[in-house]
Amino acid sequence: MLRMIAFCASVVVASAGVAMAQTNVNLGGIAVDTTAAIEVTADSLSVDQESGRAVFDGNVIIAQGDLRLTAGQVEVIYGTDTSQIARLIASEGVTFVTADEAAEAQNANYDIDAGLLVLTGDVLLTQGPSAISAGQMTINVTDGTATMEGRVRTVLQQGGN
Repeated sequence: MLRMIAFCASVVVASAGVAMAQTNVNLGGIAVDTTAAIEVTADSLSVDQESGRAVFDGNVIIAQGDLRLTAGQVEVIYGTDTSQIARLIASEGVTFVTADEAAEAQNANYDIDAGLLVLTGDVLLTQGPSAISAGQMTINVTDGTATMEGRVRTVLQQGGN
């Protein structure tokens, strides 16, 4: 599941224009090609060159291969030189979905420089019949570790039980 979230974060980064290495990521048995075309749709897009921000607003859908990210709004914040993305903020109900896995939260904040993805507000991760929920999940996408806080609940389905 952590690989899925780390991959989702990298897809969001790629969708905002950052060059990604041409590698395939194995996601729960599904081969997802991160070099596949990325499509972003939204009701509107506003860009402020001076502040280094771009906002996709209203029914935002970011798709790449089998992966879909949906949110009410996705804000892209560029670094001081405006050539690299420093932060992505998805809000108003965020969902990452693949064929077999899903992650939901009210908000997602990805600090690219720090390598931290923070999901907040009714976080729910599902993989087949197994699920884990919490108030917040912080994922270090560099080393693949995660911390969940705020009334963590786990349901694990095993084998034929």
